[in-house]
Amino acid sequence: MKTLLIINDPPYGTERMYNALRLASALLKDAANHVSVFLMADAVSGCKAGQKTPTATTTLNACCAA
Repeated sequence: MKTLLIINDPPYGTERMYNALRLASALLKDAANHVSVFLMADAVSGCKAGQKTPTATTTLNACCAA
C-alpha cells in the first residue's frame, strides 16, 4: 500500500507532527507498505538537524528511532 502523509504543523507546540511520524513508522513495519512524507510550512523546520527541544516536549527522534 502506498501512503502519502502531508504535514503542515510545526514540530513543537502540538503533537500532530509527532503523531504523523509515529503513524509512518508503524506503517513501515510492514514491508509491503511505501510511505512518503511531505513537509510544508512550519513542518519543514522539523527535519533540521541539531535542534534544541523546549522543556517538557517530546522529541521527534523518539518516534523515528523505533
